This record gives sequence, C-alpha cells and structure tokens, in this order.
Amino acid sequence: MGCAATRARDALAGFLAGAERQGWRCLRVVHGKGLGSPGRAPVLKAKVQRWLAQSAAVIAFAQASGPQGGAGALIVLLRGSGR
Repeated sequence: MGCAATRARDALAGFLAGAERQGWRCLRVVHGKGLGSPGRAPVLKAKVQRWLAQSAAVIAFAQASGPQGGAGALIVLLRGSGR
C-alpha cells in the first residue's frame, strides 16, 4: 500500500535529517513504482525528486540501478558536515 504525499514528505525529511546526524553521505530512497496508485502511475516519484532538489543537504541524486530498486528508487548524495 502506498503512502500519502504529506506523510511521505515528512518521512523523507526525517530520513534526511537522521542521515545527516549519522554522517551518512550516500542513501537509497525507495519511493516505489506506483503500482498501487490509481492508473498504476508513479505519484511519489516526481514529488520525491522535487523535494530532494529543494533540500540544501542534497548534492545530487539519480535513479537507482536495477538491483538497487531501478525506477522505484533513487540514490542520493548528501553534503558532508565539514568536520
């Protein structure tokens, strides 16, 4: 079952904040392929990409390779803490 967009945005923000606290630099964000959405179209994919692009913590992101989730996931590179 999917996740409402507001809940997904909150979950992503929490995940990014936790990753920053832990000093993680590379993440995999799984947004799903939208197979449970009306019309089986990806709803969260574009939203997650937009949210990541707006985050000051994110340097870059790209679609994951097939074994890492393919079209249902993104690999995200975070800025370092500068320590």
